[in-house]
Amino acid sequence: MSTRKQFLQSLAVLPFTGATMKLNELNQLTTPFSKTTKMPVLFLGHGSPMNAIEENEFVSGFRKIGKEITRPNAILCISAHWETRGTYVTAMQNPPTIHDFGGFPQELFQVQYPAKGSPELASETKALVKKAEIGLDEKWGLDHGAWSVLKHLYPDADVPVIQMSLDRFQSPQYHYELAQELKALREKGVLIIGSGNMVHNLNMIRWDKMNADNFALDWAAEASEKMKQFIVNDDHQSLINYHKQGRAFQLSVPSPEHYLPLLYTLALKEKQEAVHLFNDKAVAGSLTMTSVKIDAA
Repeated sequence: MSTRKQFLQSLAVLPFTGATMKLNELNQLTTPFSKTTKMPVLFLGHGSPMNAIEENEFVSGFRKIGKEITRPNAILCISAHWETRGTYVTAMQNPPTIHDFGGFPQELFQVQYPAKGSPELASETKALVKKAEIGLDEKWGLDHGAWSVLKHLYPDADVPVIQMSLDRFQSPQYHYELAQELKALREKGVLIIGSGNMVHNLNMIRWDKMNADNFALDWAAEASEKMKQFIVNDDHQSLINYHKQGRAFQLSVPSPEHYLPLLYTLALKEKQEAVHLFNDKAVAGSLTMTSVKIDAA
């Protein structure tokens, strides 16, 4: 029996009193994702998993954003680190913290982010999307693309979180169009976050420049500047067609998984909404932490 049906049946046996619930209170109990103030949208450059436990300007930027925005009812995160055949959303009540990396200090493997899941939001998302058959996943959890940044936005892990996977067999245009079908969630208290990196080429990292401030190789700087111009000018089609933008883009996006979450974020933008860039710096030559906030109009 559904939760809603059980609740309505229980009302039938309760005596009427002067304290009868207001209609809006009833709606909150029976429809977890009722209409709310429109939420912003974020793209977060997550960088190294070590950002989960280090103190630096980037995690300060995440914390600042977390304090600025309205507290969400739930979070939907599209992480670079969950690629699948087909599209899935996590649908368990208690998603595990996944340590999907190696070679880092034991302290990082001990981090847990015990946020609740939201089977209700998973079902809501599945119902919204018509472009693909969304699968409900009970095995994945929260990977470091999600928890390493959410740990700073909501350190108490007290906001429910689900993840949506990236179908590795689909085009950037497909991902952009699928993301557009999620717009209604913004008006149901859901904070949608894309987590990746705009410029992400680990094979060309300058390890000798890890501690240099805002150091970018020439091609990384060129691609980053063009990406930001396209973002502020609402030129989403050029970003979708990133593979046609020349050698700098080809080096900056050698594989699409860290770039595609940006397209999910931009696809949710309305024309009148403002875009703000933050954490806009390069790291070790071939990685940018540039993050994007789209304000609700």
